Amino acid sequence: MSQVRSVRVWDPAVRAFHWGLATSILVAWLTSDEWKSAHIWVGYLATALVVFRVFWGFTGSPSARFRSFLHSPVTVARHIVGMVTGREKRYLGHNPAGGAMIVALLVTVMLLGLTGWMQTLDRFWGEEWLEESHELLADGLLVLIAAHVAGVLLASWRHRENLIFGMITGRKRAPEPGDISMDHDQANLDKSPI
Repeated sequence: MSQVRSVRVWDPAVRAFHWGLATSILVAWLTSDEWKSAHIWVGYLATALVVFRVFWGFTGSPSARFRSFLHSPVTVARHIVGMVTGREKRYLGHNPAGGAMIVALLVTVMLLGLTGWMQTLDRFWGEEWLEESHELLADGLLVLIAAHVAGVLLASWRHRENLIFGMITGRKRAPEPGDISMDHDQANLDKSPI
């Protein structure tokens, strides 16, 4: 039986951020009605995680940097058409749709944090438009999360790899002909089995 070669893609900081944000969003959702104090503090945590991720997007490991996975709107649209037609290319890191989703999720969580914090200020206390904005953003975040999970499951199925496991271990199957990868990904090629 041949061993599958793998490469390191996502560093520990990216993986800790990902699962920390997912957990904090779940806890914020569960505490939104009954435990306001917990909801507020976990909202601050989620916002702090996003601030860290933005910082890490400019200073972190090569595959964590925004420039490694942010693409033009045309490239994102082409990738989405490829997904619909079953002809999308495999990317070693985040694909163009995944990169766009990261931006959408980060912006939405930051806006949730901002509107939540504003509700604690005397100036905006009880403002209905602010509460409605916060709730609308929360609903939008749930839609984005559902789309994100669906995209991960589709890409996992189409490319015969477990992307959830990859976000736990930080490793993915080594590039194959036709895959999109970057030079730094090739430099991290590791011949150890997955």
